[in-house]
Amino acid sequence: MVEAMNTEPAALVSLRGYLSRQDISLNSRLPPERVLCKELATSRTELRKALAVLEAEGQIWRHVGRGTFIGARPVLNLGDIEYLSGQTSPAQVMESRLAIEPQLARLAALHGTQADFAEMRLCNRRCRAAREWRVYEAWDNKFHRAVAAATHNTLLVSLFDTLNTVRRSTVWGQLRSTTLPPADHASFREHDALYDAIAGRDPDLAAEHMRIHLRTVRDRVLSSLNS
Repeated sequence: MVEAMNTEPAALVSLRGYLSRQDISLNSRLPPERVLCKELATSRTELRKALAVLEAEGQIWRHVGRGTFIGARPVLNLGDIEYLSGQTSPAQVMESRLAIEPQLARLAALHGTQADFAEMRLCNRRCRAAREWRVYEAWDNKFHRAVAAATHNTLLVSLFDTLNTVRRSTVWGQLRSTTLPPADHASFREHDALYDAIAGRDPDLAAEHMRIHLRTVRDRVLSSLNS
């Protein structure tokens, strides 16, 4: 069987490849258009067409005067998010995650596709392969975003992105005793159990495993802050 040819414009293909090679966390700003044009060897017109496609897919969002950011557009504007970040403690962030993310896992088990499950598997593999905490945390973030995306509920994904933006803007101050995640890092097996429940179409078990995982994260984060 002859494989179907990729009919996407060259600039879009190049942009997708560029983003897949970069270690860019959610809501990080992309380089200016002039830099991207030079990096991708394309025109400003073609680049903007490619950016528009990714924005329609929810992979990036643009803010006039501020730039282009990774991820879906948060529900709130940047000023509101900055305000919330200044008013929100790590404990409150974890309370919010425990209220929302188990239900996202439940819906992911009900509505997720094989492509969604493949994205979760990829994120888990990259978490285990990370050779430093910064890289691990980027892929951990993408794993949780993949769970949210698997709900196929635009409003819930937007709420998750807003919560996640506030979370990432909060100063956590975690102290690391190692340069990279240890082989027995609890999140590895917790992610695996969560993935198995979601891919196995067990919504109750998926919600419970997300709850267990977030409680572990909460205890680790708050213990680090109080030490």
